[in-house]
Amino acid sequence: MEAIIINFRRGRHTQKPSHAILEVPKVETKKDSAKFLNKNVFWTSPAGKVIKGIIKAQHGTKGALRAIFEKGLPGQAIGAKAKIE
Repeated sequence: MEAIIINFRRGRHTQKPSHAILEVPKVETKKDSAKFLNKNVFWTSPAGKVIKGIIKAQHGTKGALRAIFEKGLPGQAIGAKAKIE
């Protein structure tokens, strides 16, 4: 299954590049997104490098998810697709 990386987890003055907010197509409620918790996420860079992460929490009430990656994601990852397994 694929997800779209929406943004980094952030506050007013800080940004966490290893935490990403994901949106899965056709998932629109918090109940629907609960089945994705603790699944692995993989983002592949244009050069072919793979960065692995784990979905750790839900974000908000509209089905978004929060994933924590092993390394920080680059800015090119925003708007890109990630693979959920």
